[in-house]
Amino acid sequence: MIKPDQCRQKTNILDYLEQTAECYRYSTAVTGVDGEFTWYEFTAMARKIGSGISRRVSPGSPVPVMMEKSPLMLAAMLGAVYAGCFYVPVNPDNPPERLKKIFRTLQPEIIIADRNIQEFLTTESICAGSDKKECSIISAEELVKEDVDPERLAAIRNASRETDILYGIFTSGSTGTPKAVVVSHGAVIRFIGHFTKIFGISHEDVIGNQAPFDFDVSVKDIYSSLMTGAGLVLIPKEYFSTPPRLLDFLCEKNVTTLTWAVSALTLVSSLKGLRYRIPEKVNKIMFSGEAMPPKQLRIWQEALPDARFVNLYGPTEITCNCTYYPVVRMYEDGEKIPAGNAFPGRTVFLLDEDDIEIAEPGRQGEICVAGESLAQGYYRNEEQTKKQFVMYPVGGGEPQRIYRTGDMGYYDEKGRIIFAGRKDFQIKHMGHRIELEEIESAMNAVENVQRSCCVFQEEKNRIAGFYMGEADPSEVRRKLKEKLPVYMVPPKLIRMQVIPLNKNGKTDRAYLKRWKE
Repeated sequence: MIKPDQCRQKTNILDYLEQTAECYRYSTAVTGVDGEFTWYEFTAMARKIGSGISRRVSPGSPVPVMMEKSPLMLAAMLGAVYAGCFYVPVNPDNPPERLKKIFRTLQPEIIIADRNIQEFLTTESICAGSDKKECSIISAEELVKEDVDPERLAAIRNASRETDILYGIFTSGSTGTPKAVVVSHGAVIRFIGHFTKIFGISHEDVIGNQAPFDFDVSVKDIYSSLMTGAGLVLIPKEYFSTPPRLLDFLCEKNVTTLTWAVSALTLVSSLKGLRYRIPEKVNKIMFSGEAMPPKQLRIWQEALPDARFVNLYGPTEITCNCTYYPVVRMYEDGEKIPAGNAFPGRTVFLLDEDDIEIAEPGRQGEICVAGESLAQGYYRNEEQTKKQFVMYPVGGGEPQRIYRTGDMGYYDEKGRIIFAGRKDFQIKHMGHRIELEEIESAMNAVENVQRSCCVFQEEKNRIAGFYMGEADPSEVRRKLKEKLPVYMVPPKLIRMQVIPLNKNGKTDRAYLKRWKE
């Protein structure tokens, strides 16, 4: 393998991939349902794809990868990086109109897609509206047959910088147009360096990947594996609808590490999956994306008493997470598990409505983040970038670039941040300002309620509460009246077999808002 100048500092994520491929050449790198690949095989596959992409696209270009999650998709993503480009995972389940908006934003010259998706893209004219010449659609299967061009790849690498974009991930936009958060090589290298060190992730680990690749939780799985040599097991999304099948898979693959969305963990526990089988080799469970109901976390803690549990917090725009909290005890129903304290290299603080920093415990403010690993912004969306990434004199010092998360929080008596919900989860109803997550917390504490979700249905001008569990709606309502003001008790309570999840594994609040019952 021809490599770039060996003396330079590692500033490109591929430097770590190739170092891992040298150290653990014949160890398993990534496993999917259709096979597994050693680090040598996987890196060779990514280099072939990268050579093929580099013959078609200039460095610095976006390369959308629209495939079902698989080792080949991951190789295609890193192949784009070998070509000096940045990859953008695109979920095939996106509706056509959203796909058109995504590709209109990216203006790609090339799209990598599964063969069945290629036909769909062509038939639906998904690429229509691009200002560029017609983009070409090619499969990873075709690219992997191409010859490696070592000189071309080495030249691309030697011209690279740590500020080059590594990936883009689309998030929803308030205007109805999705936004592409773009993150650099350096941001990922620094964050994953802290992440793997703090949580002791090593070559001995096997990481069970739950999140789809277009959800930034997967960034921790992919790059913790790549930077340490830990094995990466890609769990098919359909396994999460059948907990016994999922748990058998975790045991069969000897998975040790789970970095999952809260909803994925609570789906297993609320459907009593851990009564069927306990994945005994799991020793690290990190969760994020939503507030974890203590009732569900206790089920996991009781099943795996020696495992390490960590609550992670942070939006895509700051590279995965900015705070963490090692859970060292069992929390009671109604208690809030702290979001914790900042990762090294970060400053996490609260601003009040007048943009003044909050110091005292208990007072809510917007969570803001400064320091290393902030995203570069939103691709081709300068207006939104300037709105969310602003200059602020943190701690009274010189102004520096910060990200305003739109999340609310407060400090507890120990100086830890407690997540208090999204600004947009605050509603004004019947003259009262209401936190929907406060209602959810009260519902989750009701006996025989496994988990819940609360939404405001604008069309009906009402709060609706959805929950899983054996409790009767009348009993849930009675208990809520004991804990909440009358105006906060949902007039509509709906018991469900399963609370639906969206493509990222989070509670599908948009679906529940449209619920007609």
